[in-house]
Amino acid sequence: MTARPAVRVRRIYEEPAADDGARVLVDRIWPRGVSKAAAKLDEWCRQIAPSTQLRQWYGHDPDRFAEFTARYHRELADTEHAQALDRLRDTAVERGLTLLTATKDPGISAAAVLAELLGAASGVER
Repeated sequence: MTARPAVRVRRIYEEPAADDGARVLVDRIWPRGVSKAAAKLDEWCRQIAPSTQLRQWYGHDPDRFAEFTARYHRELADTEHAQALDRLRDTAVERGLTLLTATKDPGISAAAVLAELLGAASGVER
C-alpha cells in the first residue's frame, strides 16, 4: 500500500513552518503585501491556477464551491495542467508539499481542490 502524499494548504500570509516541505504558491496573481523574499517559496506554479474567467465567476462564493470544483476539475484535465499536477504530486511524495494561497478561506479555494486531487486526507490547515 502506498502512503498518501503529505499535502497541506495554508495562507501565504502565515509564517513558514518547519514541516512545510516544498512551499508552492498556486494562485495566478501575486498576493498583495508579500515580498518574494518573505514568501520563502520553492515555486510559483501559476499555470495550475484556475483560469481568470473561472476565478472571476467563482469569486470565492461558498454557494458556488461545488460547481467551481467541477469546472476546475475539467480545466485540470488539459495537458498543461495535468503535467503541473503530476509535478506537484511527485514533489509531495518526495518531500511533502504546502500549497499556498492568498484567499481568506483556504478551505474553499483552488488550493483545497488541488490538495484533494493530490491525495491529501484533509489538506487544509486553519
